[in-house]
Amino acid sequence: MDGRAVKAILFDLDNTLIETSRAGAVAIQKTRELLKTTLGLDDDTICCISDKFQQKLFLERFDPSTGRSIDNVRVGHWEESIMETLGSCSPSSLAAQCYYLWKNSRLEVLCLSPEVCNLLKQLRSRHKLLLLTNGESPIQREKVKAVRCEEFFDAIVVGGEHAEQKPFVSIFTLCFKMLGVEAQDCIMVGDSLDTDIQGGFNAGVRATVWINSAEGTASDGSVKPDYTIPTVLDLPGILAQLQ
Repeated sequence: MDGRAVKAILFDLDNTLIETSRAGAVAIQKTRELLKTTLGLDDDTICCISDKFQQKLFLERFDPSTGRSIDNVRVGHWEESIMETLGSCSPSSLAAQCYYLWKNSRLEVLCLSPEVCNLLKQLRSRHKLLLLTNGESPIQREKVKAVRCEEFFDAIVVGGEHAEQKPFVSIFTLCFKMLGVEAQDCIMVGDSLDTDIQGGFNAGVRATVWINSAEGTASDGSVKPDYTIPTVLDLPGILAQLQ
């Protein structure tokens, strides 16, 4: 790292600027309540259904060329989770009810806190800001709209709209070109060692900042971030060290 000024900051979205995991937990609990009311099952069975859904979500590989929307795919996740757990089909509308309750509940909880909004306003007065988020376009664009974050960024890049996502260099190169900066003018801020920090390292940014809100430890073999902070609100202290 050299002594040049930080001209631009690339931010991840989920669990960096917004508490996606917390919102997801709230949404899952509401969906469990719907399943319990509708099917009259015990808590363990309900949890098994929702756990299967979350596992399918984690392993999801969306292919728009199949003609199915991401919403249809995720309704299918609920349908399969219910059938795999119970061994029989439920009313066809129940999976859709589960999905849209989960989806809408999650979006309702997601927000940029006033503190994060103030931070972004402060940073944008001195730096170019770009939001770089992995994920499918419809899902991530819905989140961006729900939390009303467009006004805080010079550009927003959704990985699912491009050939490669983080940690591949190509999407970072695109971001640098959009902002009119070089890699060494930028820092990357995110919660994922595998995508945000590894991607920043691959792209040659000036510094990587890991948001370790869970206060976990990096596994052996993981990329080592240049800086680690528990919340994005601590970023000004890192920038002061880099100036």
